[in-house]
Amino acid sequence: MTKNLFRFKKSDKISLSSDNVRAARDYIKNYWNTLERFSPEENDSLIGLPKPYLVPAYEKSHSFDFNELYYWDSYFMVQGILDDDHKELVMGILEDLISLFKRYNVIPNASRTYLTGHSQPPLLTSFIWDVYDAYKLNNEWLREKIEIAKAEYRTVWMGTKKPNERLIYKNLSRYYDINHIDDLAETESGWDMTPRFNHRALNYLPIDLNSLLYKYEADFAKTADALGDEQEARLWRKAMDQRANTINELMWDKGNNLYYDYNFTKHKLSHVGSLASFYPLWSGMANEYQAKKLVKSLARFEYKGGLSATDNSTFSRFMPYSINMQWAYPNGWAPLHFMIVYGLQRYGYHEDARRVAMKWLKTNLDWFNKHGVFLEKYNVVQPEEPPAKGLYPSQTGFGWTNAVFERFCQDFIDK
Repeated sequence: MTKNLFRFKKSDKISLSSDNVRAARDYIKNYWNTLERFSPEENDSLIGLPKPYLVPAYEKSHSFDFNELYYWDSYFMVQGILDDDHKELVMGILEDLISLFKRYNVIPNASRTYLTGHSQPPLLTSFIWDVYDAYKLNNEWLREKIEIAKAEYRTVWMGTKKPNERLIYKNLSRYYDINHIDDLAETESGWDMTPRFNHRALNYLPIDLNSLLYKYEADFAKTADALGDEQEARLWRKAMDQRANTINELMWDKGNNLYYDYNFTKHKLSHVGSLASFYPLWSGMANEYQAKKLVKSLARFEYKGGLSATDNSTFSRFMPYSINMQWAYPNGWAPLHFMIVYGLQRYGYHEDARRVAMKWLKTNLDWFNKHGVFLEKYNVVQPEEPPAKGLYPSQTGFGWTNAVFERFCQDFIDK
């Protein structure tokens, strides 16, 4: 089997009309009610929350069930419902996340007492700004919510000791868990599990996490500008520049034209190529030269059905315990496609963004048309085949897949 057997040429184009996706979008529209929960009271390990929220998936009689709110899932799910019909739900989900931080000094992995030892990728400032822009909210609302995000930034992501020992090397942060267990720290990344960290997540400075923290600093600067505080805006831009300089010093590989996670205990790059490399496009951290090189490197991950979470290197495919590596080749995931498509657009690579979005839409649509469901993840190398399995059973119905599908339909078919 040759390495490029399943690749599409960049010249290959996919065309979908509003009629092609109508049935799938109707399914998604009707499915949100299936995923909505309201649990204001404590219930065993389930933490009570003040507002209704969405769970990632639900399948009747399935032994693996969700009833809790998840941090980064919630961000991606609202991307498909940032409209007036869902305003109360969207703003309520944000309030739930904030209520968790106020109670635990961390937004936990999910609203379970046994999941409060670690968080998930930090997306609170992006959530706040998306809601602020979508619903034309006032600056006092923005000020109040961003203050909570600043507290999360300082307490959780810039913490230097237990229970938040994340700021670990050259003013950059790592994924962490209060129990100091590598696999639980890897769970905080959302990529559970992945070859990126070689089961030593506590030893790595992740490129995605530090790009997201750059985005926090950029959002704090943008908020200061909106509120007329030039001095604070300058301080946050200084923090952004310092973070970007250190990331570029440690994590940018000129030879491979990719960012890599950095093992600060061994002072070397991981060299597992992954889509985390493209987070600097979404956060706005990459310079124009790096953006150009990253776009060229996209071919390492692009297949018939979209983008694979990691490249097809021998190391990432055959390392020990790879059977549980669902965030790896040949699987593709909705949140990663979302990040990369809008990162490409941010830097003006609109044709590349459209090509990737349309591949992902077709992969989702073909599976829906054949099986009547959306999946948590897809095999992008052979889209007609099931995805590679992970630590838990493959899920159907799936919230962030539904949301990103709807958002891509809005932006690449409706428009």
